[in-house]
Amino acid sequence: MSAFIQQLPALIGVVIGALGSYFAVVRSDRARFHREQAARWEERRLAVYIDYARTLKKTITLACRVASHFGNDPHPHPLTPEEAAPQLAAATLARDPDGEALLLMGSPEVVEKARVWVTVVLEMEQFLRDGTRDPAAWQGLLERHRGGRDGYYAAVREDLALPPGLTVRWQLPSVGPS
Repeated sequence: MSAFIQQLPALIGVVIGALGSYFAVVRSDRARFHREQAARWEERRLAVYIDYARTLKKTITLACRVASHFGNDPHPHPLTPEEAAPQLAAATLARDPDGEALLLMGSPEVVEKARVWVTVVLEMEQFLRDGTRDPAAWQGLLERHRGGRDGYYAAVREDLALPPGLTVRWQLPSVGPS
């Protein structure tokens, strides 16, 4: 019996070491799982943010083409409202599920900035439905759209902890007779 008692501290040490090792591995695995899960959700949020921006951009490009038809925009490929109608309808239909995904996955700040941006896009669509011919007012809408887009992108970058991006306004050559 005395041999057992002499070896009891070593046995207790082995049991404590094994339990400590087990708990350290479990804790490490749990932390790794949470990090990987957070990374997956970030990737999904980024995809939702990109899809929403891409959907709005399709609408804006079509709007600029229709505005060009009315003489409001210098876009080189004008479209009549009749030609653009099916494409605008498709863009609007795509915007709804992308917007729902944004509401589900987006941070409150990103959703608010998206609301500001899409409100301007809706005003652009109404401007064109009314058949307005006012290049200065159209340019004002374009500037508000760019501000809304920049705010949305800044909120996305902040939400995903991305480095700050540039709000570059590309200088495009003027379109007109040479």
